[in-house]
Amino acid sequence: MEHHPNTTVRMFGCLHTLRKERGLEPSAEMFIPPQGRSGFELAEQLELPLDKIEGIFINNLAHSLDAIVHSGDQVAFIPTGVPGPHRYSLGIHSAGKHLR
Repeated sequence: MEHHPNTTVRMFGCLHTLRKERGLEPSAEMFIPPQGRSGFELAEQLELPLDKIEGIFINNLAHSLDAIVHSGDQVAFIPTGVPGPHRYSLGIHSAGKHLR
């Protein structure tokens, strides 16, 4: 059975740059199965370096990479290096604590 992409995954900052350097778009259309996929699994599938990822936005909320992404979610990987004040206002600070 053929699976069609059902979710757009975006990359920001250094992850955006890495994708462009590889000749890839800074966003990817992916198929997410009904049971979902973890942020870790998506990062691995996209060949993103885990040491450059702070967390993942799912439907505009910051999560650690063990969070489950479902079909149709709004998804974006959060790169390391987001400045201090923004870390708190975007919820990145608390999401990143779960990665350590």
